[in-house]
Amino acid sequence: MAEETTQAPRQDGPASGGRPAGRSGGPGGQGGRKFFRRKKVCKFCAEKIDAIPYRDVRLLQQFVAERGKIVPRRLTGVCTPHQRRLTRAIKQARNIALLPFAARF
Repeated sequence: MAEETTQAPRQDGPASGGRPAGRSGGPGGQGGRKFFRRKKVCKFCAEKIDAIPYRDVRLLQQFVAERGKIVPRRLTGVCTPHQRRLTRAIKQARNIALLPFAARF
């Protein structure tokens, strides 16, 4: 009798990432240096700031992009509870005209 193998055929789909075998994902090919990204630490947790004042325009401007958008957590490194408080403070500062809603063109 013939032996049967129950091995599924290999697919280049989402499970394998769709990349060709033998290539590393880092810059410079296989022997290149790997890019090390330092974990971002919440500025408010590090400095033990609990309340984020809406009147502190200099602090809030660090978290507002040039076009007037609020910068997301994944870019700033702020933790979730502080990002919520930060968003609320930025919106309050906008409503009383301390911060602009949008950039001027």
